[in-house]
Amino acid sequence: MASERSIVYFGPGRSAPSAAVTGFDKDHGLQVFQAKSAGEVSAMLNRSFPGCVVMDAAEDSAGVLELCRVIKGDAFTAIVPVVIKVPRNGKSLSADALEAGADEVVAEETSDREKRLRLELLLRRAERDVSVHPTTRLPGTVQIERDLLERMARGEAFAVCYADLDHFKEFNDRYGYNNGDRVIYLLSRMLRDLVRGLAPGGFVGHIGGDDFIFNVPIQFLEGTSDEIIQLFDELIPYQYTEEDRKAGYFLGKDRRGMVHRVPLMTLSIGVVTNQFLAFSHTAQISELAAEMKRYAKSLPGSVYVVDRRHAAPAFPASPQGAPEPAVVNQRGRTAFHST
Repeated sequence: MASERSIVYFGPGRSAPSAAVTGFDKDHGLQVFQAKSAGEVSAMLNRSFPGCVVMDAAEDSAGVLELCRVIKGDAFTAIVPVVIKVPRNGKSLSADALEAGADEVVAEETSDREKRLRLELLLRRAERDVSVHPTTRLPGTVQIERDLLERMARGEAFAVCYADLDHFKEFNDRYGYNNGDRVIYLLSRMLRDLVRGLAPGGFVGHIGGDDFIFNVPIQFLEGTSDEIIQLFDELIPYQYTEEDRKAGYFLGKDRRGMVHRVPLMTLSIGVVTNQFLAFSHTAQISELAAEMKRYAKSLPGSVYVVDRRHAAPAFPASPQGAPEPAVVNQRGRTAFHST
């Protein structure tokens, strides 16, 4: 399987990657995966995150450019750098490749040394500039905000879903950070695969820790969230030992050292939509989403809660300094439980 220590090569009509590509891979300890079709490239990117994709446009420039557009037009694969190699005297094709979203264009007449340097610089830029979480490889806060801004600019009816694990810290303390990272990765794949499959045009980002955001066109909100909750509750018990799983809890200590029962992890999702509210800034959305997530976490079990209010609250400060939930009529919120 392709990984960030590999390069995917696609050269329709070409039998093998150039010496510059294979030499670069050998020098940097990378593995080359040669895709035989555009579909195979997409499949590799859907399953993993290679260091970059190198495509040769000498024989089928139209097909290569279209594949580049598809990769860069998908929020889940757009973070993978794409290099397009163009034939000699392909200046117009170079411009077309850049317009299609290519991160780098290399001409055939370029020396092998320069080609390898361009590949190296591309991977360095990707590692430095792309805001992704190291465990999940999902887009971070910069891309999350960019996705929201684009939806607002398009006038799209959307839902912003703030997902957070319940009792994750206690799980981490009992089972160790390695198992905790595995749970984070498992949740990221659930969100990524279900949003991708059920909500065309959806986006999944990782804020950090066990906090995730997924943005979907509003018509896909309920179906996608239902499936996420159901799949989570089916899979998460198997991250525990058989003893804990059968009991449905384990014994842990709180901050005061008192022993208490810690339930199995559940998933809380707070949802904000622009169905009734008009937003002028992403900070308004994130503030409301955080409030809805807190409300969801106050409910038992895995749940997603949708804000149905027709006016944004003023957020008067409570004695603890947090937004006061009492300003919202309980009927203004609709809770959808997994059971």
